Amino acid sequence: MTALARAARLEHRLTQPTASLADLHAAAGLALEHQLATLLVSPWLVKPAARLLSRTPVRVATVIGFPHGGSVAAVKAFEASTALEHGATQLDVMLNAGALASGDDEVVLNDMLAVVEMAHSAMATCGVIVRAGPVSEELVRRACRLSARSAAAYVVTSDGREQADATVEQARFLHGVVGGHLQVKAAGEFTQLSQLVEAVAAGADRISTTFSPQLAAEFLAWQQQPAPKAAGSPADVGAAAR
Repeated sequence: MTALARAARLEHRLTQPTASLADLHAAAGLALEHQLATLLVSPWLVKPAARLLSRTPVRVATVIGFPHGGSVAAVKAFEASTALEHGATQLDVMLNAGALASGDDEVVLNDMLAVVEMAHSAMATCGVIVRAGPVSEELVRRACRLSARSAAAYVVTSDGREQADATVEQARFLHGVVGGHLQVKAAGEFTQLSQLVEAVAAGADRISTTFSPQLAAEFLAWQQQPAPKAAGSPADVGAAAR
């Protein structure tokens, strides 16, 4: 695994509504080839993904209550139970933004707990998608506090469709709110290595994108380039920076 993929826990996303079994086979192959930490798939793809990636280091993750988060807690708990039974080891549950905006923190917390406790009982990890972009900063702060109370492992910036620049800013904001208490997953359309580096610098512990294999390959190619030489000296000044 590349140093950057290891540090940021690079995750490949396959949650598009049209994602097929052929897409899954391709994504699983890429995840293995580039030694990515996680493959995030739609719930119906969890079982075949777990079968493809069994006895490999790549974890299978899925989304719960996706993409709107308005399902009641019992429905999310059933989704979580099914996903875990099918082989998922990481769950991202979508926040009930409507209940949050209504000031009903009890509903929001119980909603989270229904999934987080289910994950913990199966020795799996769970995070909360707080959608930092479309939601006001005060609501996001409340969502983060409730996520911490639920014992979630991390918070996620969005559903993954945000552009990279917006995602970096969201990661920076979330890190400022939860730093030291919860991890931050930056989910967005990262297409360049420089954007990924910015997200990590902003406080993202995990990166989730549809471009993970390309980013991992780009970083590996960068690592393999000859290090630059200082003018007039044979010393490898680039080694210390890598």
